[in-house]
Amino acid sequence: MEILDPIPINLNSTKISETLLVKKTGSWKQFESIFEIAKARITPKAVYGIRYIDEKREDEIIIDGVCFKSRVLRKNLDEVERVFPYAVTIGAGLEEQFGGLKDMLDKYYLDAIGNIALINARKYLEDELRSRFALARVSFMSPGSLEDWPLEQQKPLFSFLNGVAHSIGVKLTENCVMVPTKSVSGIYFPTETTFYNCQLCPRSRCIGRKAAYSKEMAEKYGIAV
Repeated sequence: MEILDPIPINLNSTKISETLLVKKTGSWKQFESIFEIAKARITPKAVYGIRYIDEKREDEIIIDGVCFKSRVLRKNLDEVERVFPYAVTIGAGLEEQFGGLKDMLDKYYLDAIGNIALINARKYLEDELRSRFALARVSFMSPGSLEDWPLEQQKPLFSFLNGVAHSIGVKLTENCVMVPTKSVSGIYFPTETTFYNCQLCPRSRCIGRKAAYSKEMAEKYGIAV
């Protein structure tokens, strides 16, 4: 298992403030103060491994002896022979700070900055995989992101991430929730066309949407509602 620690990310207060629609009035100083607190407590790191596919069934796939039940994952790996299970975190520093805040706007800023940092850390891992393994394009899926691949599938995924608690401090609870909460996990895989879970999710209101829902694509994957 490969460890990336630390992950260098560049958090730009101006760009983040624009994303959060922070106006350069009284709230700007409040944002700047929280930004400096967040920046000092964010410690991005990641682990990943290389695993090979043993068998492809109708609605599940066997990877190095471990069974994953998902029609969508199975279809995405139709032409794939190796995958990269991973976990990324920005550490527990923000959560520890969050509990000491009383102002709701401070909490909002801290949470949003943490989310942006986590996205940047995962992007660093993605670039690392593409560069190291000469991959033109990669996509990923995460347990719990679609009904077709529920959160409980974190357990088989974490069987590939031995020592992750020691190496980057990420633990999986009995309810399959990661601690620290500002962590993500999943499987990266080579692809010719970038795949987004959002393309198969019909939920209309979602601030994290990266692509429009495609009923045609959902029908192709066999999960249209």
